[in-house]
Amino acid sequence: MPAPTRLPALTRPGPARTWAGFALAALVLFALAPAVLSDFRLNLLAKFLCFAIVAVGIGLAWGRGGMLTLGQGVFFGLGAYLMAMHLKIADAGLRGDTVPDFMQIAGIRELPGYWAPFASPLVTIVAILVLPALVAVLLGLGVFKRRVKGAYFAILSQALTAAFAILLIGQQSIGGSNGLNRFRSFFGLSLADPANKRMLFFVAAGVLLSVVALTRQLMFSRYGELLVAVRDQEERVRFLGYDPANVKVVAYAAAAFFAGIAGALFVPIVGIISPADVGIVPSIAFLIGVAIGGRTTLLGPVLGAIGVAWAQTALSENFPSAWTYAQGLLFIVVIGFFPAGLAGLATLRRRRTRTGPAQPIPEPTTTMEPVR
Repeated sequence: MPAPTRLPALTRPGPARTWAGFALAALVLFALAPAVLSDFRLNLLAKFLCFAIVAVGIGLAWGRGGMLTLGQGVFFGLGAYLMAMHLKIADAGLRGDTVPDFMQIAGIRELPGYWAPFASPLVTIVAILVLPALVAVLLGLGVFKRRVKGAYFAILSQALTAAFAILLIGQQSIGGSNGLNRFRSFFGLSLADPANKRMLFFVAAGVLLSVVALTRQLMFSRYGELLVAVRDQEERVRFLGYDPANVKVVAYAAAAFFAGIAGALFVPIVGIISPADVGIVPSIAFLIGVAIGGRTTLLGPVLGAIGVAWAQTALSENFPSAWTYAQGLLFIVVIGFFPAGLAGLATLRRRRTRTGPAQPIPEPTTTMEPVR
């Protein structure tokens, strides 16, 4: 029986190469991009960086852990709505009102009780950092302890995303189907000022580099090796005395943590959050970028997410109805013929270039003598 096809392993680059890569990325994000892009394009790139932050977490959970996470829209939406609630309360305070503008239109005269804690910036930041990861831990323990995995876990996570979007639509106290929008300030800074919008791009770029650095440490640590072992041989890891459920929960919570931060940054950058931004379609779009870029690599998800988002923006301007079909076709081609993604294909090509073509193993020669 032939051996099963495995994704290419992640080789650890040297310190010099790692520092050079981070320096080049910082140069591009903090110097080159602001110099050559207009304010509109720079804000668009900041939006793409938020998607890349989500993609890094998916790469860790799916690429290294084998968990097909189709529900990242839930954690992205949690971070986004928590930030949006704080911004709407702050804007109402600037106008001298007690409730946000959309509540006044809906006839709501008092701030709901669950809105009140998010008037504090500190509480909002802590909630953004803790709540998505906490929800992921609770869900992960409930799912992985029961040994739910594979397609069943993917369907369950997608169903959770659909339920979350439907729940948001039915809640008029958080905007309903229209969501929350028209934010005027961000922690005391005016969002109408182009300098503050540019500052948000730098914040998103810094967060992305920090997330990539943290993920790199996880991938190349002993935990990263254990996560790959759980992906490939879960039962063998269990026989060695480890609990695969706990290993998976850590990666799943880390991905949720990244998604929550990305959602919180998305709100002031884009200026709106609605159920359409956190439902099934956005969750699948996150996954498509990771798959195309290369889910087993460190930078593949980042480049894939940014590339797919840029292609969607560029092509949809000229071919609005054709982009969806092109995106689906690209996803099918990559999954069918390049399961490791474009970055994985490049890695495999470099490895073959270093080692050279495989040489056939010669047959052993024996001298046959007649039996006497």
